[in-house]
Amino acid sequence: MVQGFIPDNSEGPIYVESWLQRHPQKSFWGRTKAPLSEAIPIGTFRCEKCGFLEFYADPKFAAQ
Repeated sequence: MVQGFIPDNSEGPIYVESWLQRHPQKSFWGRTKAPLSEAIPIGTFRCEKCGFLEFYADPKFAAQ
């Protein structure tokens, strides 16, 4: 398995996708409310043979 990440391609800089233990809620501006203090970065691993992806939420996957 090869490690990588799924980028958040919203406006501005690229962020590492994160996991939140909650249901999504719309904000006033139509986007989703996401308290970054509760977010856990997601690391993704891909099988080089078949392309299967595994996702893990762990602080160690934060951008360095």
